[in-house]
Amino acid sequence: MSKEKIRIILQSFNHLVLNECCKKILEALANEKSILNVAGPISFPTKKRSYCVLRSPHVNKDSREQFEIRRYKKIIDIQSDSKEIVNTLLVLDLSPGVSTELYSYK
Repeated sequence: MSKEKIRIILQSFNHLVLNECCKKILEALANEKSILNVAGPISFPTKKRSYCVLRSPHVNKDSREQFEIRRYKKIIDIQSDSKEIVNTLLVLDLSPGVSTELYSYK
């Protein structure tokens, strides 16, 4: 049998929701019997984006507000013997605040 490799990339602005999704995926994979190896969740560095905005539309350049957006990213790698795992992952109900990408290759 050929081993199929599956990579799941998860991204979110909220790290708590991201951790919950990782737990849901790992619990769903624990019930499968055809999984050979699971690596992850592997955390990537947090990407921070800062914005500086003037508070006043006309004067007072010294008065500014600063905003920051943080993006969290995790990866889970799976090696399996069957293609049914992709269907299991697609049926899984994840939180709406998490962006998921699923790659499958041999």
